[in-house]
Amino acid sequence: MTSFKGTKLELVCPAGSVPMLRAAIEGGADSVYCGLQDETNARNFPGLNLEAAELPGAVRWTHDKGGKLLLAINTFAKAGNTEAWQRAVDCAARARVDAIIAGDVGVLAYAHATWPDLRLHLSVQAAAGTAQAVEFYAQTYGVKRVVLPRVLSVEEITRLTKSVDVEIEAFVYGGLCVMAEGRCALSSYATPGSPNLTGVCSPPESVSFIESGDATTSRLGDFAIDRHARNEPAGYPTLCKGRFVLDGEPSYLFEDPVSLNAMDMLASLSRAGVTAVKVEGRQRGKAYVSRVARAFRLAIAALEVGKPTAPYADLLTDLAEGRRETTGAYKKSWR
Repeated sequence: MTSFKGTKLELVCPAGSVPMLRAAIEGGADSVYCGLQDETNARNFPGLNLEAAELPGAVRWTHDKGGKLLLAINTFAKAGNTEAWQRAVDCAARARVDAIIAGDVGVLAYAHATWPDLRLHLSVQAAAGTAQAVEFYAQTYGVKRVVLPRVLSVEEITRLTKSVDVEIEAFVYGGLCVMAEGRCALSSYATPGSPNLTGVCSPPESVSFIESGDATTSRLGDFAIDRHARNEPAGYPTLCKGRFVLDGEPSYLFEDPVSLNAMDMLASLSRAGVTAVKVEGRQRGKAYVSRVARAFRLAIAALEVGKPTAPYADLLTDLAEGRRETTGAYKKSWR
């Protein structure tokens, strides 16, 4: 059996807690990414993420297992209130994380100047999808890896990797964000927060579900955003996944409930020059990350020895939003 001719893929998995971190590494992740319990990360939910005091121990445990820990500091600092983001960078550096993931140019500049040995990864929130943008971040802030926005085809990624001398990371599983990533303030029209500033699309205190007969209405703030029958798949309670009446017909104006699953694109992404493949879902828990990490580890291992990944393609269908999957923009046939 001949080995596959492509880049060796690093599997990067989410960790919304220390138990989830351990489940990810034990499930086969090469690296895990987590955030701190504040507005500096884009999964700022109650009870999620790590306390600053937990970070050094989490780093040591991950390193002892041969893995890497990346800290997401991937929201955008507010004018006149940058202290929390600077503290997060300081905390990451002192804990000896393997890299931080950031998108705010102020955060990148502070980290680059204050902690020159701290490895920097550019967050998907920066929406850098061109060679010019990637080179700007690499030359200006010393960024070593760029997480691509989920809007590029494999052909576009191939052209990009050939034009830059920076590691490229691409999402392969989890929730899809269809907005201009990192720039989305849509939920601020219905709630007190927005993902680009406070790190959460749907603040829990703003979400409610009202049952009436055989139907359930999802509400975000004062707005009804969907109504689904008892046995109908329900979408994530955000405005972009809402179903609204247009010309007398209810429809998903932004995107219907569906999750990204690009397992069958691993070979194409490897040939395209992608360094790392990423799983979304710090808010999903340790059972989720354990299953996803194990499935993708099996698929990557098969790929590396020239075997097909198809036997593992259906292992995760029941975890998908609405139990529906898509390969997203990687194929131009995407909706």
